[in-house]
Amino acid sequence: MAQVYIGLGSNKGNRLFYINSALEKLGNIVHIEKVSSFYLTEPVEVKGGWFINCVVKASTIKSPAQLIQQLLQIEKELGRKRDNKDRKLRRTIDLDLLFYDNLIISQKGLTVPHPRLHQRRFVLVPLVEIAPELRHPLLKKTVKELLQQLEDSHEVEKIEPGNSH
Repeated sequence: MAQVYIGLGSNKGNRLFYINSALEKLGNIVHIEKVSSFYLTEPVEVKGGWFINCVVKASTIKSPAQLIQQLLQIEKELGRKRDNKDRKLRRTIDLDLLFYDNLIISQKGLTVPHPRLHQRRFVLVPLVEIAPELRHPLLKKTVKELLQQLEDSHEVEKIEPGNSH
């Protein structure tokens, strides 16, 4: 069984619905071990409203390529439309494979660890909450150390249950 970490985000429509629906669908393809708190986060490089983000720790027998295909399928089922300009658009759901064991993969359509996770507070805050000692296989630092060294000033605020602004 491989240990994986998956980032979830939504900034379009009923964000909590999309996050919860994605978590439910994820539970059908991986064994979810931990889910971080939900966070209201300022958009980074994306037009539109604030995101709700969280991170999932899970285990799977699927290969990285199989897993990424299933993540993309979940996005599609929840109304995400990807195109070349998509990176800047609002999205119903965004699922990112952050880590897959200690593997380092760089190929078309699949880069693990996620290439920008160490630069993003909205990923590191929930990741540190559930796995502070997780070590980045390329940067050789824990996610807690990466968060402490981060210069990203975008806001990340824990959502109390029942409050999604």
